[in-house]
Amino acid sequence: MCVLFLLQLALGHGARRLHVSAAFSAKAKVSMSRFEPASYINYEKMQSNVDIVRKRLNRPLTLSEKIVYGHLDDPHNQDIDRGRTYLRLRPDRVAMQDATAQMAMLQFISSGLPKVAVPSTIHCDHLIEAQTGGPKDLARAKEVNQEVYNFLASAGAKYGVGFWKPGSGIIHQIILENYAYPGVMLIGTDSHTPNGGGLGGICIGVGGADAVDVMAGIPWELKCPKVIGVKLTGRLSGWTSPKDVILKVAGILTVKGGTGAIVEYHGPGVDSISCTGMATICNMGAEIGATTSVFPYNSRMKSYLEKTGRGEIAAVADEFADLLVPDQGCEYDEVIELNLDELKPHINGPFTPDLAHPVSEIGAVAKKSGWPLEVKVGLIGSCTNSSYEDMGRAASLAKQALDKGLKCKAQFTVTPGSEQIRATIERDGYSKILSDVGGVVLANACGPCIGQWDRRDVKKGEKNTIVTSFNRNFTARNDANPATHAFVTSPEIVTALAIAGTLNFNPETDYLTASNGEKFKLLPPDGDELPAKDFDPGQDTYQHPPADGTSLKVDVSPQSNRLQLLEPFDKWNGHDLEDLQVLIKVKGKCTTDHISAAGPWLKFRGHLDNISNNMLIGAVNIENDAVNKIKNQLTGEYAGVPDVARHYKANGLSWVVVGDDNYGEGSSREHAALEPRHLGGRVIIVKSFARIHETNLKKQGLLPLTFTNPSDYDKIRPDDKISIRGLKNFTPGTPLTAVVKHSDGSKDTMELNHTFNETQIQWFQAGSALNRMKELQH
Repeated sequence: MCVLFLLQLALGHGARRLHVSAAFSAKAKVSMSRFEPASYINYEKMQSNVDIVRKRLNRPLTLSEKIVYGHLDDPHNQDIDRGRTYLRLRPDRVAMQDATAQMAMLQFISSGLPKVAVPSTIHCDHLIEAQTGGPKDLARAKEVNQEVYNFLASAGAKYGVGFWKPGSGIIHQIILENYAYPGVMLIGTDSHTPNGGGLGGICIGVGGADAVDVMAGIPWELKCPKVIGVKLTGRLSGWTSPKDVILKVAGILTVKGGTGAIVEYHGPGVDSISCTGMATICNMGAEIGATTSVFPYNSRMKSYLEKTGRGEIAAVADEFADLLVPDQGCEYDEVIELNLDELKPHINGPFTPDLAHPVSEIGAVAKKSGWPLEVKVGLIGSCTNSSYEDMGRAASLAKQALDKGLKCKAQFTVTPGSEQIRATIERDGYSKILSDVGGVVLANACGPCIGQWDRRDVKKGEKNTIVTSFNRNFTARNDANPATHAFVTSPEIVTALAIAGTLNFNPETDYLTASNGEKFKLLPPDGDELPAKDFDPGQDTYQHPPADGTSLKVDVSPQSNRLQLLEPFDKWNGHDLEDLQVLIKVKGKCTTDHISAAGPWLKFRGHLDNISNNMLIGAVNIENDAVNKIKNQLTGEYAGVPDVARHYKANGLSWVVVGDDNYGEGSSREHAALEPRHLGGRVIIVKSFARIHETNLKKQGLLPLTFTNPSDYDKIRPDDKISIRGLKNFTPGTPLTAVVKHSDGSKDTMELNHTFNETQIQWFQAGSALNRMKELQH
């Protein structure tokens, strides 16, 4: 697609702003109106902010700092201390996927505001279930989800939000192709929003309430991130891919090692990685808990911008290139060095994305660990690895197998990341090769990566192995089967293992047997970074909002089981919280998948009461090592977690959850905070939180607290009652006190820390951030 831009000199202060013209090649099928004329790139404003902050701090800045501080609301007076202070920021735009957009738009509607204040888009990618193949699955999704799609399309039209229809592709791929650019600050209601860091932007996953703040024109708060530097030397080659960089980094930092930090890649090795490869690395950075990840602007990004019709953006970025790379001599809070010449292909899992193994060792480790060696299904694509380059490299391996008379021994699925990728790989022959080797091309959507997979080849509870090019592999995430051993790796390794049919295969050294009995080795994968011809945009799937949508209506039926208008949460009553019942003491890992499962529950993401029936049904109860089986302390009977919570709420008994380390890791879904609040929860006490979930809890008026002494977790019993003292003098930096009453009459007192600032304390006192926003309007 060939898109022309107009460079216009902004009136008044001479800032160089990049506006989009309506002119475009007649050949392009995709509506130019996706690029909002009101959206502009103002590098001079960003440069001015950076100059102010650099002078104040009197030191060189990292790239992360330049982009973040370049978006400060008040660069002259903002208190800046990495890892301590809260920054007030002005992001450039908002993106929402359909599962989280429902609640975000419902909250925006509740705010009473007439129109979004920044360019925003909704992307329909989460509600399409993989069953038989792309066209049929898409048609069925449009039918099943018609009510939700109509709501999102009409809400977008009324409030000025662009709408990408089902079939358009995965949110992060669409953003990379259309909206990301070097230096942008974008927030998205999906944890893998950092994908845009591959194009030099600071793109951060948030909950819907954060998105509402930005859409309302309110400065957005973020704790000033620390910066972890990853210095890359050498060059990628052979079987090693960009995915192996983040698989290795995840093994080093673990699922919580990046919490509170931006991971900034730099060094001479960066230039050996394609733009979409850099996006892959940033995308999976969510799995180490990082706020986001970013790469410096370089020629690979310029080539990608030019190939996706944004050459004028690249030209302006070239003028401000010094702004889009780290300063010489800047300091990182931690530095990791990786020599790409020495990096080997990796595969991570099962059950956690930070359990890293070289591919050369996985067969032996699997045998020793009792993991199934047979690969039942290989799945390539997803928002992490569905670029033109990814598909080309996978197809190069499939072609070698076909030339030797082989097809995949495992089932094999292919998920294009966008309509543009689907159309282009179909035009260029990759789709046919991947289909011929045994692949099923699925819809341009998230599909199995988020559990939207009607899998029927194994029974629930049957132990089996799948390998994917996805980013996350928590228990039961992909197929709702807790016995599925899911491993994440590169599309190339997935393809090789699907052809071999076993984990016990190292494509660098091991041989396959051709149909004629000949032994052969796969040559290293090869694929073009970008298509020789222009991208084929495929079908037009974008709906631009009208200039004035005030007369439009957004209907939500009171009888709907998919959508429900929100009622405000109750305000804090001004007193300490007394005798909160422990609902569940959670044992071990508790991700947002455990707190609010996806898969079949996605259809209720717009109906708070219905989706609350999945609250904590995946969490392990320390009392009995069971899931969704807790004791109702009022009746003495055991029941599901949501059922007991509802019973407590009906009887006026507020409750508390007690959890372990990195509580709430994984997805950005704010339902994991909304549901506890809706069902009567007041406090979540854990050893440590994942960043997004902690913020989401605060936004909904809950108290996320951490043990000052982590061993105090062991003192709490499943039938305890807990009082939270000190709320009348609730101030930043001052711990609260918990008085724990045991059923035998004894008590324990423990100190609890919090990370609330003054604004967030006001959210708690008002009952939620949305309540506080409404208070400020009056």
